[in-house]
Amino acid sequence: MPKKFVYAFAGKKTHGKAEMKNILGGKGANLAEMALLGIEVPPGFTISTEACVYFFKNNKKFPPKLWDEVLEQLKSLEKTIGKKFGGSDNPLLVSVRSGARVSMPGMMDTVLNLGLNENSLRGLAKKTQNEWFALDTYRRFISMFSNVVLNIDGARFESILEKEKQRRGIKVDTDFSIKDLKSIIKKFKAIVVRETNKKFPDDPMKQLRMAVEGVFNSWNTERAIIYRKMHGYSHDWGTAVTVQSMVFGNMGTTSATGVAFTRNPATGEKKFFGEYMINAQGEDVVAGIRTPNSIDQLQIDMPEVYQALVNVYQKLEKHYKDMQDIEFTIEDNKLYLLQTRSGKRTAESALKVAVDMVEEGLINKREALMRVPAGQLDQIFHPMLDPKVKTKTLAKGLGASPGAATGKIVFSSERAEELTREKEKVILVRMETSPEDIQGMNVAQGIITAKGGMTSHAAVVARAMGKPCVSGVEELTVNTRRKTCSLAGTLLKELTPITLDGTTGQVIEGLVPLIQSKLTHSFTRMVSWAEEVRSLQVRANADTPHDALMARDFGAQGIGLCRTEHMFFDEERIFQVRKMILADNDKIRNEALKKLLPIQRKDFLGIFKAMEGLPVTVRLLDPPLHEFLPHSAQEIKILAREMKISSGVLREKIEGLSEMNPMLGHRGCRLGITFPEIYKMQVRAILEAGCRLIKKGIKVYPEIMVPLVAHVNEFKIVREFILEVAAEVLKKEGVDLKFKIGTMIELPRAALTADEIAREADFFSFGTNDLTQTGFGLSRDDSGGFLRQYVDQGLLNHDPFVSLDQEGLGQLIQIAVEKARKVKPHFHMGVCGEHGGDPASIGFFNRLGLDYVSCSPYRVPTAILATAQAVINKNS
Repeated sequence: MPKKFVYAFAGKKTHGKAEMKNILGGKGANLAEMALLGIEVPPGFTISTEACVYFFKNNKKFPPKLWDEVLEQLKSLEKTIGKKFGGSDNPLLVSVRSGARVSMPGMMDTVLNLGLNENSLRGLAKKTQNEWFALDTYRRFISMFSNVVLNIDGARFESILEKEKQRRGIKVDTDFSIKDLKSIIKKFKAIVVRETNKKFPDDPMKQLRMAVEGVFNSWNTERAIIYRKMHGYSHDWGTAVTVQSMVFGNMGTTSATGVAFTRNPATGEKKFFGEYMINAQGEDVVAGIRTPNSIDQLQIDMPEVYQALVNVYQKLEKHYKDMQDIEFTIEDNKLYLLQTRSGKRTAESALKVAVDMVEEGLINKREALMRVPAGQLDQIFHPMLDPKVKTKTLAKGLGASPGAATGKIVFSSERAEELTREKEKVILVRMETSPEDIQGMNVAQGIITAKGGMTSHAAVVARAMGKPCVSGVEELTVNTRRKTCSLAGTLLKELTPITLDGTTGQVIEGLVPLIQSKLTHSFTRMVSWAEEVRSLQVRANADTPHDALMARDFGAQGIGLCRTEHMFFDEERIFQVRKMILADNDKIRNEALKKLLPIQRKDFLGIFKAMEGLPVTVRLLDPPLHEFLPHSAQEIKILAREMKISSGVLREKIEGLSEMNPMLGHRGCRLGITFPEIYKMQVRAILEAGCRLIKKGIKVYPEIMVPLVAHVNEFKIVREFILEVAAEVLKKEGVDLKFKIGTMIELPRAALTADEIAREADFFSFGTNDLTQTGFGLSRDDSGGFLRQYVDQGLLNHDPFVSLDQEGLGQLIQIAVEKARKVKPHFHMGVCGEHGGDPASIGFFNRLGLDYVSCSPYRVPTAILATAQAVINKNS
């Protein structure tokens, strides 16, 4: 057990520092660091994450002597501040705030103004000569404590506030009179009695203990658990609890509270960015209850305070060498810092900030490469509105998170989840979001809120998720009960199509066509720095010239998987494919293949040309033949007519080709061995296309890949007839085309006998999708229903189809690599499953010394950055 659980931060009495995030949480560690830097921080103390871990492991009991440490630090705090906790003359009030080792904005709970009761309320009013402020502070404390600690729905208290505003004809909380506040406090306390059968607790010491327990418990709220799962954070870390002396932004027009970023979190622009509210407390800004003022306005309202804030933020950014997210309070024209942390930002912002900081001399290139989360990099290719399309703007708010999105309106997270399961695209429209909306925000295409600013819950979480968001749409009202909203007078019902632009803040009528965004200067710089570091090459999985060119633009160094079966589903081709499959004799089959040959050759001409000078790995036909056949009665009828046979005969043929377990059936090289003419046609098309381009001076590097090999003899047979076709084509074309013949390693037996196969092959590509399927005994198509439950229950750390099972299947890959390189030390090997775009898996492939990874075009930037980060991590 640790020697101590409580750490003070109060100038020279500070016992923590920034490096202690695992123990003090990010909030506590950074408060200690700011205190050491001489920044004006309200003093307090932090209860460690270790106490929280003990709490949950011991039936929600505090560690022995923890409370003694808390009381000791509380006495020291009273002495430092010169106030008495629960005192009647000059009462000390505290905030009790959560703080994990990583930022989890809005996911856990906070209690402000703790220590108030009827006795200390009078003392606060007398000391400040401001009864309105004291009453406002008390009503805030009752509602927050009741929600966080007593588990009473916060909407109950909000409802009373809204009714009082309507009754008095006022719009904002600051317009309440003293009489109004007294009435509200009385009603708040009545709710507590009705909900708990107990009076609201008056003993400050009891309040403090209950609040610490409440914040510990917020670590395991549903929203916090969901957030950790989404980001891959451990459930075992626990949260620290920071107890800090209160400073007040709600003392009148000389007081304020705000949130700011040292740079723009959406774009990365080097400009102080933030919002504040006069006569308010912190939750007002973050919760989006009112739309705040831009930080620029503070320079006019309180010029001296603004300059002090500028000096502090510049000092913090220089010290931490990263963009900071700061919370501050101004009490009677005096500035206090309540928090600093590394700011949540979009991928676009992360790129720009990292590149700019290298150019400013704050960090080096390797540090910059580690600053951008590789898994978020695809966010920079957010769709944009097609500028050629005329649009009708319904309303305008704040562009809180960039990118454009279209979908059907929904007004609740539950409805968003329900419709998404039905493959519908939705836009979540709310008055304001709360942490309970995390799941709905995650599945929605974008978010629109009536309230809140650029630092509201909706804005911060949307930016972290990479979701387009428009907040603070003042002309939006939402009626969740009737499932309608009004945008500048236009009534819209649930499921109405709508478009939002999170860059400009526009809300637009209907579904507007979207286009892809363009690469930025910061992206190209970052890619060039990654090139200097990484050892793994990055290729793309692409089946069309369009996808190939896109991948090349993103930095792909070739195609690692070109799936020929995707080419066959085109309307003009599918008839010939079906005719070939259902043919009764070789003559009919060969006639169909003869018609498919020029079509396939044209496909390869386009792809090879797009990837001029780079390798292209073409996988021969892989799926079972029944996938190409018609299944509906209408389709069968049409095909039967064209083939001049009855529908009944055709249906029998189709049923004869069906299999009980097609993914382990007649597919891949098994198909090529029983119907060699199919593979021969494909090989001919590949090599003829290559030869014709070489004659035009275009460099082509084809790699022919045989799928689903389990035994070396399968590969030998297919390789033999590939070489026969090649000899014929190269002789006819008069071209010396260099090409490779390799195989996918996607079956456990192939991995275990990789040395035998490597003797015959020119390269391996690990098909990790099927290797996961066959090695884990899981069906990709059927396991979705229970795999999530496995992850939720902790049976698996992650979905093995998303991130490679390194402990299990990773051993199969390692065995195959070691066996192949014993036979051929420089044998070429890569990965072409979607794991090739997963940063965690890429780290594993880098450690094995593979030559390349291949992934979908949009994941190429992620893979490029992840390959560089893998090298840096390996060497650190």
